[in-house]
Amino acid sequence: MRRKLRHLGLRLPRTTAERVAAAVIALVVLSWALDGLRWAFTTGLPVLVAVAGLAAAGLAAWWWLRRAGEAARQQRLATFRLSLAQLDAMDDKQFEFALRDLLIRDGIPARQVGQQGDQAADVIGEDRLRGRIVVQAKHTKVGGKVGSQVMYQVKGTAGPVHHAEVAVVVTNGSFTRDAKAWGDKHAVHWVDRDALRRWAEGGVALPDLLRLPLRTARRGRLRAAA
Repeated sequence: MRRKLRHLGLRLPRTTAERVAAAVIALVVLSWALDGLRWAFTTGLPVLVAVAGLAAAGLAAWWWLRRAGEAARQQRLATFRLSLAQLDAMDDKQFEFALRDLLIRDGIPARQVGQQGDQAADVIGEDRLRGRIVVQAKHTKVGGKVGSQVMYQVKGTAGPVHHAEVAVVVTNGSFTRDAKAWGDKHAVHWVDRDALRRWAEGGVALPDLLRLPLRTARRGRLRAAA
């Protein structure tokens, strides 16, 4: 279901406001559908006409949701936007604060915590719908690669030490093939240069970029890899 929605440029509602809006739209579409069917039966029109009306109502709802998503993205960009050139020119500490500010732009309260002995956590975000997000920032020279060792460290501390539900490594460079494969297998998300561009320049919110699921009773903090 989520994959089909993404192909259409949509996603499931995640915030309270989005859920309320989606519920209102669903009720409106349902009302239209019932009115259309009632009218079709009372006037003797074929059911296909009513079905066509329902399809038109669904198309209108799809268009509205897509416009709402684009409006939200543009609002984020108007609030805060960084280019890759700006990110490349930063030092390590500035890069950490930039990632903190991007999380805040996405509506996720966040703080910079990186320092000596930070145990693989530079930024911590508190997402009410997805839980605690721990971000490890790796600022490199353009063309630099982050290896698997970083992923091991983040996995080993994100849950046990920082009580995180989501672990992310972000770099303005790239990741080795082994690092990406290990991260995918052990639930350590990675944001490389291309993904960082979509986040910082394109205005895609980090939860959407990483396709993070909503927190459920079954989904707790991360555990270290065995």
